[in-house]
Amino acid sequence: MGDFVQVEIGDGVGTIRLTRPPMNALNTGVQEELRAAATTVSADPDVRAVIVYGGEKVFAAGADIKEMADMSYVDMAQRAAELSSALGAIARIPKPVVAAITGYALGGGCELALACDWRVVAEDAKLGQPEIKLGIIPGAGGTQRLARLIGPARAKDLIMSGRMVDAAEALRIGLADRVVPAESVYAEALALVRPFLNGPAQALRAAKLAVDGGLEMDLASGLAWESQLFAALFATDDRREGMSAFVEKRKPGFTGR
Repeated sequence: MGDFVQVEIGDGVGTIRLTRPPMNALNTGVQEELRAAATTVSADPDVRAVIVYGGEKVFAAGADIKEMADMSYVDMAQRAAELSSALGAIARIPKPVVAAITGYALGGGCELALACDWRVVAEDAKLGQPEIKLGIIPGAGGTQRLARLIGPARAKDLIMSGRMVDAAEALRIGLADRVVPAESVYAEALALVRPFLNGPAQALRAAKLAVDGGLEMDLASGLAWESQLFAALFATDDRREGMSAFVEKRKPGFTGR
């Protein structure tokens, strides 16, 4: 797609691959290409699930500090919302999304991983939000998504100390969902999303919207949101097929409609 982010589509999977060696630093160009990649895989009906991958050596070691070093408050005030929304575009992909993490996922790289639904992590990987060591805080979702994922106390520990966690600790605190040898990370990510490839795409979309949207609401509003999404699925072909298959004791043949 661009100089730094490629989209590869095959067998129902869209792979968003970062290609900015050596560390896949998230400069402005990478951010905008991630936004474009998210739009592409969201709109393509042949893509039923998405893997975000940095390659065999590193996921993404953070933002491009050299690019930010001379920015003023005014400069960053204009750019910060765009940075956040670029990774937000990944979070809003209406399909199952898994981050396949090798090497480092630090700073903006960790925030990119947090924007995915799941994280498959290499045994020797390191994750963290080290921005505090630069005199700043995470600015692309780290303070918000991390706290929602692992709880506020653990999030404050990582953000305020800037320390890195290894794969074992990431798994223990809920930052990682699966830990595998580095050479198996992409294959394991593929195995994680494979069950969704022939699933009911509209129901999967609704499930993601219900969970993610409900986290932003009080319980009563979340329950109303869930009810609305639930009822809407009764207009889909897949709902009819799924219920017919259940009654007829056969495997459903979902079409994504």
